[in-house]
Amino acid sequence: MGHNIRYEVDGHVATITIDRPEKRNAMTYAMLGEFIDTVRRAGADDDARVVIVTGVPGAFCAGTDLADLATIPGEERGLRGEAHEEDRWWPLVACPKPVIAAIDGPAVGMGAEFTSQCDLRIATPNARFSWNFVHRGLVPDTGAGTWLLPRLLGPQRALELLYTGRFVDADEALGLGYVLEVVASDELAGRARDLADAVLAGSPHSQRLVKVLTYGGMARDVAEHMVAHTASLGACFRSDDHREGVTAFLERRPPQFTGR
Repeated sequence: MGHNIRYEVDGHVATITIDRPEKRNAMTYAMLGEFIDTVRRAGADDDARVVIVTGVPGAFCAGTDLADLATIPGEERGLRGEAHEEDRWWPLVACPKPVIAAIDGPAVGMGAEFTSQCDLRIATPNARFSWNFVHRGLVPDTGAGTWLLPRLLGPQRALELLYTGRFVDADEALGLGYVLEVVASDELAGRARDLADAVLAGSPHSQRLVKVLTYGGMARDVAEHMVAHTASLGACFRSDDHREGVTAFLERRPPQFTGR
């Protein structure tokens, strides 16, 4: 694995850190491949139940490194995957575990898209967001900006940001409901960990199904959603986690979930 994408697990919480401060964590093609592979690693890691995605202090991801992109002729700049390869376009949505973004710097272009793909977002006053693709003659490069963002903010708010490519500061992002909270930079890691610990108290089996149902439900009608819901609820009733959850309640002790 390259040195620009770091991965560590502590107490069932995996942290993926984008570490290229000299370029504000701008992504080269090689880094993007490493990032996608690392998110897959977190998704498959039995020791990791929650994932935090962050950058080095003062940075999140300034988007695609245009100097790197410029080395590839325009007519040869192909897509990074086929349309059906969702885990290449939306690796953080495809990750079967809760994903928290801890954002302490600009999240621009692809960086903004990655924040959209996270389930929960915490920011500092250093955070700024911009979907500036129209300034580069592009559409949002992962597709999240045109599918997830309108569902997160509503079509009008999303289209204003996509049409103008303007920057949204942390306070406006909080007012839009795009981030859960804004905390001081030196409190970000601790607050993200507190949120991860709160998530850890739940059943990984349930959370995995909740995530699939939530994102899948955005694209289904109610009848289709209820088919998926009843199948998931039935799977929960048959799970070890459900049995443990009920037993722990009756025995007045914290549950010890296994994710099965």
